[in-house]
Parts: sequence; C-alpha cells; structure tokens
Amino acid sequence: MKKGNILLVIIAISTLISFMSFVGTKDDVQTKEQLGEKLFFDPILSGDNTISCSSCHKPEFAFADTATFSIGIKGNLTSRNSPGLTNLSGRPHLFWDGRASSLEEQALGPITSATEMGLPIEDAVKKLNENKYYADAFQKIFKSTPTKDNLLKAIASFERTLETSNSPYDRYINGDDNALTASAARGRLLFIGKANCNNCHSGEDFTADRFKSIGLYNGKDLNDPGRSKITNNKTEDGEFKIPSLRNVAVTAPYMHNGKFKTLKSVVEYYNNPSLIVKDGINRDLSLDKPLNLNDGEINDIVEFLKALTDDRFKQKFASN
Repeated sequence: MKKGNILLVIIAISTLISFMSFVGTKDDVQTKEQLGEKLFFDPILSGDNTISCSSCHKPEFAFADTATFSIGIKGNLTSRNSPGLTNLSGRPHLFWDGRASSLEEQALGPITSATEMGLPIEDAVKKLNENKYYADAFQKIFKSTPTKDNLLKAIASFERTLETSNSPYDRYINGDDNALTASAARGRLLFIGKANCNNCHSGEDFTADRFKSIGLYNGKDLNDPGRSKITNNKTEDGEFKIPSLRNVAVTAPYMHNGKFKTLKSVVEYYNNPSLIVKDGINRDLSLDKPLNLNDGEINDIVEFLKALTDDRFKQKFASN
C-alpha cells in the first residue's frame, strides 16, 4: 500500500475513534443520554423518514452544517445557517433569535418545522409508540411510553453531553505555555486587546449570551430582522445571538446567513464593517470605527480562533 494511502487509512481510523463518544453504536440504550443520541441520528423524527437532527448538525463539524442553508424535508432550505451544538448546556437563549430558552424547547423546533423535519409532535410521539424498539426503550428509561416531554428530554440530555474543553487554548490557560503557536498567542492578545473581540465573546465559552447587531441587516438584500421578529421591538432590528467561538474553525460558513465563508473574512469584516456593508441598520456602536488591524494581525487572530478547536475536530479544519 502506498504511503499516502496508509496515511489516509490512519486518519480515517483516528477520526472514527474520536467520534465514538458522539455517534450512537449501541442498540441497547441504558440512559436517557444514549436514547437521545439514538433519536438524534434517526430519521424517524421526520415526516418522510429522510431527515434526522444530524442531517443539519453534523458531528464531524462540531454539530454544525457546512452549507449556507441546510436541506430539510422535500428539499426545502432552512432560512438561517445551522450553528454548532457544542457547549450549549446552560445557555439562556437558543436559536439565532433566542426564541428558545432551553434545549428541550430548542429540540422541538426543527422536528415540527414544516421546512426542516416536518413532523407534528403528536405524530412523532405516535411513530415512537408504534415502534417496538423505542416503545421498549422509553419504558425502560423513563418508565413511561414515549411522550412529547420525555422525547424532548432525551434529545436535550444528549445535547448536554456535547461539551468540549480539550483544545490548545484550554491547555494554554491550564499552564502549558507551548500549547499555542506564537501566532495564536499574539492573536489571543489582540483578541482581548486591540480587536476588542472579548467585548462580546467572553467567558469560558466565548459568548456574552446577549444579542447584538453587527450590521448585517439593511432591510433590503439583508432583510432578516433577527431578534426583533420575536420581540416586536424595532430597536432590536438586526440583532442576533452572540454565538460561542469554541470549535468555530470547523463550523463555516459564518453568521446567521452564512455570508462569510472563512474565519479570515469574518475578521476582515469586523476590521472595517462599512467597507463590506455600507448601510447596516442598528449596527452596534463598538463597530463604528475601524480596528486598523494589519494583515499579520488578522492572521494571528484567525490562528487564535483555530486554537479554540477541541482535539476531536482538528482533522476537519476548513481552509480558513
């Protein structure tokens, strides 16, 4: 076997082992987390048995999608980019517009959405009750037949296991001075200094759990109002939930509309938003002035963002 082929086989085996904690392999589930994992990967929760949660939230990409808009039931496209699902445990707002306040509430949305999985929750429960495997599994774990509540609890329980904290950055802050490259270390200082990224991306998961308008709404070609569609508050036009930056290097494309294909293009936007979107409505005041980052500084910030990637995803770096 050629050397290149051997390397590909090794990488494939390593990747498979890496995801064993995420991808369901046991038919005999023992916990609600394992049951939720089984359901997450099963198209039984879609109207025509073609779409599962994992269709739009792919494990190898930190449970995000690599498409600008995901393909739902009958070829329908989602209206927003599918974000990653790692490190969502305890987050007070879910979805880009924050319309859900718990992972249970979040799990309900895609299942019942006509353009995503297209299955009324009553029909989902009926399908599970008519399926001997799931009827037995729910009885075993919840001491109950499948219901709306325990279905959503199972999926949410699995999603709460998707916490990641084994990245070069984590090793760096835990005392390994060599865990970051020189470029990433410079990028970290820029992130918390000149670039002021941590004004919004703060804390251990790099999110302030707030809503911000970064200028990607103009009411014309950029016409998704975001948070204000939920609150009916015009002062929130163009605001979206600040996402976590953990594993961000593998979750391209970026923003609610997938406008930016690489991390570099994201940082270039923040460096001077008006050069890219001149008529953004309600853009946060912190973005009014250019950051004046040079090319080297932009590249350093990108390297720092890559260092937030958990080791299990390091084979999936996009061309950022």
